[in-house]
Amino acid sequence: MTQSIDPVSLPPPFPDHTQLPEEDGTFVKNFQEHPQSILLTDSLGLVLRERHPDGHYAIGQDSGIYWRLTDPPQRGAEAPDWYYVPNVPPLLDGQHRRSYVLWRELISPLIALEFASGTGEEERDRTTLSQVDAGEAERPGKFWVYEQIIHIAYYGIYWVSEGQLEMYHLVNGFYHPLPPNDRGHYPIEPLGIELGLWEGNYQNQHSLWLRWWDNQGNLLLTGREQSILDQQQADQERQRAEAAERSQQEAIPRLLSMGLTPEQVTDALGLTLDDIHPFL
Repeated sequence: MTQSIDPVSLPPPFPDHTQLPEEDGTFVKNFQEHPQSILLTDSLGLVLRERHPDGHYAIGQDSGIYWRLTDPPQRGAEAPDWYYVPNVPPLLDGQHRRSYVLWRELISPLIALEFASGTGEEERDRTTLSQVDAGEAERPGKFWVYEQIIHIAYYGIYWVSEGQLEMYHLVNGFYHPLPPNDRGHYPIEPLGIELGLWEGNYQNQHSLWLRWWDNQGNLLLTGREQSILDQQQADQERQRAEAAERSQQEAIPRLLSMGLTPEQVTDALGLTLDDIHPFL
């Protein structure tokens, strides 16, 4: 005889993104962080659309990744300044994500980036969960959580004040420093792109910015940059067309004065008799 189970005695299900806090009340550390995140996201759009034609990917910016159920809940979350998760829907049940809940989706971010305003000590913290349980620390270190729990394949620490970028790659369960290539960029091989530093102006700030390049070393442009480039190319094409037309117009009377027939002029210049009629 099968014994029935009292539903009241069942443990409650693990919470989802709608039941967990979406912020912890802290301030953004500096005025560069949000433009930096936008720059990374905007310039990566074309690559991600080609990689995910179904649109199944998510990008988090200062959004929590819940990896452990704690009290209060925020102690069981880390919020990278920027991260990308492949092969997950952008919406959940038609709702915008409030956080990324690892125990419900089980797909780790491919890359996470931290913008360190201070010494970078917090971003390099390797404090383990066992040290927390032993009362030696308040919470596990960010580096350890990304490496041992969330398993983020590529982890970058951008030390903003010093203009230095450190990259780590998860190999056999542990982070190893990722060396730059000959261009000084760090290859993110699954996406066929590179990450590096670029000096320039963005959103009224001149600074060193994290930027993407393709694996041939071509800078990936933002939507605005691409629009400006397209306009410049269109202007150049128009100028070339206008110059070619002026050259043809100047050549018509010169060729006629040399004794060429109208038919010969049209053949030479690729024109019609109507085009040269005003010069006859």
